[in-house]
Amino acid sequence: MNALTQAAALRRRILPRQHALSAGAMVVGLWLFVACFAPWLAPFDPVAQDTAASLLPPGGAHLFGTDNFGRDIFSRVLWGARVDLQICLLGVIFPFMLGTVLGALAGYLGGAVDALIMRVIDIVLAFPFLVLMLAIIAILGPGLGSFYIAMAMVGWVSYARLVRAQVLTLKQRDFILAARSLGYGHGRVLFRHLLPNALTGALVFSMSDCVLVLLNGAAVSYLGLGVQPPTAEWGVMVAEGQSFITTAWWITTFPGLAIVLLAMGFSLLADGLGDKLGERV
Repeated sequence: MNALTQAAALRRRILPRQHALSAGAMVVGLWLFVACFAPWLAPFDPVAQDTAASLLPPGGAHLFGTDNFGRDIFSRVLWGARVDLQICLLGVIFPFMLGTVLGALAGYLGGAVDALIMRVIDIVLAFPFLVLMLAIIAILGPGLGSFYIAMAMVGWVSYARLVRAQVLTLKQRDFILAARSLGYGHGRVLFRHLLPNALTGALVFSMSDCVLVLLNGAAVSYLGLGVQPPTAEWGVMVAEGQSFITTAWWITTFPGLAIVLLAMGFSLLADGLGDKLGERV
């Protein structure tokens, strides 16, 4: 957490906080544009092999060079944006939904429900995040479906703790007491009055969590448990180029830079959104 705080402070010194949201939105928006129009922007088929053009350096017809199979790196980076943005989106939505519901129930109902959910959170937090996620994927089998299930089973705890803390504070506020005095049911009080006001911190954290999900997705694919070759995905591309790092540096460098740029975009977006909504990440 100290490292995250230092990174956020460094971002604020480099980029004024009023511009962080715009800069992050521009970077993420650019990658969304690339992902949507990859079939028209990519000059080559991302999986087409051409052994006669293998390991060509950047330049000419191949802007980012080619890999050991003669596949165009630039085209594969563009198509990889589709997969990695999907990983960021779905890898955050499922933990967000699960953690929000469980955290809201724990904070609102209290008692045995709160104790049970908090003990489950303690058990999940007792294991290293990546190790537990890899263990779940290994049991379910490699693939993006297993990755999403693992992220939901492990990543929900952060959202649950954030929402629970907000609900515990808000349920003593006057507008909640007024809703109860009017005879509103628990479901209406929780989902129409409490939860909309308790989601700010979780929404800001979800933007920052996209960075973690992106890096985890790339790491899992790098280990062969996520996206499977020959699909163009940045983590897979880095893994495929590691044997040629000294002779064909471009195979790993360009997908690695793509990961860094997209992660920076989400980080700036989270920082700017936090400043806008009065939250800190």
